[in-house]
Amino acid sequence: MPQQVPDPQTRPAYHPHNTGQWLMIAMLWLIGRLPPRLALAIGDAAGRLLPRLSRRRRGIALRNIQLCMPELGPDAREALMRENLRYMGRAGAETALAWFGGEAVDRMPCQVHGLENLAAAQRDGHPVILLSGHFLCVELAARLIGPQLDMAVIYKPLRKKPLMDRAMLRSRRRTLVDALSRSDLRGIVRTLKHGTPVWYAGDQDYGVANSVFVPFMGVPAATITGLTRLARLSKARVVPLFFHANARGDGYEVTLEPPLEGFPTGSDTLDAQWMNAVIERGIRAHPAQYLWVHRRFKHPPPGERPAYRNSLQKHYNRVEGAPW
Repeated sequence: MPQQVPDPQTRPAYHPHNTGQWLMIAMLWLIGRLPPRLALAIGDAAGRLLPRLSRRRRGIALRNIQLCMPELGPDAREALMRENLRYMGRAGAETALAWFGGEAVDRMPCQVHGLENLAAAQRDGHPVILLSGHFLCVELAARLIGPQLDMAVIYKPLRKKPLMDRAMLRSRRRTLVDALSRSDLRGIVRTLKHGTPVWYAGDQDYGVANSVFVPFMGVPAATITGLTRLARLSKARVVPLFFHANARGDGYEVTLEPPLEGFPTGSDTLDAQWMNAVIERGIRAHPAQYLWVHRRFKHPPPGERPAYRNSLQKHYNRVEGAPW
């Protein structure tokens, strides 16, 4: 009989099946202890190699860019994909600095714009949800804005990688008010009602349950309705939050926009459309710094062909030369 693999949640930390996680944590620790400029240069160099080293990531990114930005020609899509994977490599170094970096990390430039919009939303004691997306510098930006903005974050636990999950939580809870599992609805609502803004991103495909199909950058996408539910339960206002690496590459910019007046609307579909439109605005401002390697359209609307099926992948290979 084949040997049964222990449950990742219950096996001992030093079990052989955790070797890969330990190696990854060790590598992140080593990079995180480097001077930030050197660490980012290493991440940038690794990202330049990603198009050759990870055909799968390259293919998903190209497919998403083709779907979401049909106005771009093949050469422009290829260039955007390569720049995006360079930022992916940089994001690895940013994560290392966020989790394990010393005081030099906290001195990195970080400009925060629009704090007055948050203050306006919190007026009269209203809770605030910070609506954002999966922009690649999220880990480091969250650490850098910690001194200027008390907030908690909602995250998806890494259940198959508990050691990585533990390292991530330790880092986030050191610089932020809290990190809350997306399944901990009571904890999230309680945190909101206590006056702590909570970071929320609804731009990933979590399946069709509790989702509606609405356009995401013009493409029908399964869109979770959790933002509407949280806003209703907590009576929170929703403030868009965007962040990106600056043009020089040596620091970051964070922007809080005015609250969404009239949200929620009373319609899950309209709310989901509104949320996607807000996130789309942030993506189009800095398209190379978004998480294009996520299969955002893996659950198509009923009756439509999957975006990533082999038949479409082979077709895209012939037309675009994309290495699926």
